[in-house]
Amino acid sequence: MKSPCLSLLQLTDLHVLPTVESTLLGVKTEHYFHTVLANAFAQKSNYDLILLTGDLAQSPCTASYERILQKVEEYKIPALCLAGNHDDYPLMQQILNTPQVSCHKQTILERWQIIMLNSQIIGSEAGRLESSELEFLEKCLQEKSDLFTLIAMHHNCLPTGSTWLDTMTIENSQAFLDIVARYPNVRVITNGHIHQEMDKKFGDVSIFGTPSTCFQFALNSADFAMDRTPPGCRMIDLYDDGSVKTKVYRIDTPLNELELHAEGY
Repeated sequence: MKSPCLSLLQLTDLHVLPTVESTLLGVKTEHYFHTVLANAFAQKSNYDLILLTGDLAQSPCTASYERILQKVEEYKIPALCLAGNHDDYPLMQQILNTPQVSCHKQTILERWQIIMLNSQIIGSEAGRLESSELEFLEKCLQEKSDLFTLIAMHHNCLPTGSTWLDTMTIENSQAFLDIVARYPNVRVITNGHIHQEMDKKFGDVSIFGTPSTCFQFALNSADFAMDRTPPGCRMIDLYDDGSVKTKVYRIDTPLNELELHAEGY
């Protein structure tokens, strides 16, 4: 029997380091990536698609991306990958390029299309959608106007309420949202980057921010700040009628080893 929905798993901001045992702000990021992924499958046994929405590596190198690929391929589910501000996108496209795991920008699954937009500005923590990305988005929306649409990006297009973090949103968010507003088939926008949970609306469009698989940023903070909230991920169910259900899964363990007083990373 056909499932009533497509089930997506979003993991983001893995910050995997060059070696397995390396730490970032006291945290073994790769350990928590594996733990969050395993927990997601303990909560729900099967997904149709995995979205990896940027900052997959902290200091991009071949070894980091190869280990990410190996771990994701263990689950035998298609995965789509985006670059974040810490990533090396050309290297990602070279390594994350298998029949199962790729950087494909448009994927069609039943009544839905998944569009992956690159918001990376090389050398900057902020985001921007170049004209080529906006043109690609509009082309997909025009040509597949009969399909509901989920758009995934690394950077957020709406503010979080944290002053420091909101200096790094998509610089041309309004141009992006102007396009979205013209196409009622867009139902979901989801992003990483903010290392925290967000659930907002833009008209009838649901806009989600997803926790990092490692450390989290403190909510509503004026300056850079983290807290010991456990790592997590997001499940998104896409229904044939265009409706959406979502849930954030977190592991049970707070990050007691996190160096809370760091001023950045």
